[in-house]
Amino acid sequence: MIELAEALRGTRWRRVEVLDSTGSTNADAAVLAAAGEPDGAVVVALHQTAGRGRFDRRWEAPPGATVATSAVVRTDRPMVDWTWLPLVTGVAVLRGIRAVAPGCELELKWPNDVLVADGNAPGKVCGILCERHEGLSTDPGAAAVIGFGINTSLTHEQLPVPTATSLALAGFDVEPLTVVASVLRELDDLLAVWQERGHLREAYTAACGSIGQNLRVQVSDTEQVSGVGDSIDPAGRLVVRTADGLRAFSAGDVVHLRRG
Repeated sequence: MIELAEALRGTRWRRVEVLDSTGSTNADAAVLAAAGEPDGAVVVALHQTAGRGRFDRRWEAPPGATVATSAVVRTDRPMVDWTWLPLVTGVAVLRGIRAVAPGCELELKWPNDVLVADGNAPGKVCGILCERHEGLSTDPGAAAVIGFGINTSLTHEQLPVPTATSLALAGFDVEPLTVVASVLRELDDLLAVWQERGHLREAYTAACGSIGQNLRVQVSDTEQVSGVGDSIDPAGRLVVRTADGLRAFSAGDVVHLRRG
């Protein structure tokens, strides 16, 4: 097992904590953020007992089958640019996995998922959850907590849903902390670009499998919209070509449908 802090030397990730098990790394990082922890703290766990996804969905994987990471990021970018943080993280995860698992075919599903796109085990291999947290009264500035969970060695029997997969099922035996280090190095570089530009529109669009894809956007319990992914707009919204014309979505569950 690699020494993660040493592998991240020279990056913004100056405080690194690796846990065998925790409830939620995002919750742990939120405590640090609320206490005024500066930019660059990371919590990694080899097992989560109360992992959370979008819309507060909860899940738990067997010990050692996934690796969860959450990072505290502080920035002076306007709040409108924060919508790009999960997209930036997706690009970092995709590039980080590719670096340690050459040949792994990956794509992004807007806005929060990384998919194995080819081979015998297609499906979601990573989910991303970014949250905004306010500081204490003595530190009123807000911080972003960026969380991502990678399925490293889940078996078919352990998959939480049929649309999930793991690196092992896709044929890649990757040590968990090695892939975390790779992703965090990529994230460090991409956050620097985002800090300067406020977006990663070109990089995200190039990696996004939702573009050109027949898809369905579940906007709410009572509304869903079908169409073809057209583009990513400057605000990071998914633009869909529907029967009624172009429509931009800032949130929603996207389902990729069979290509026509």
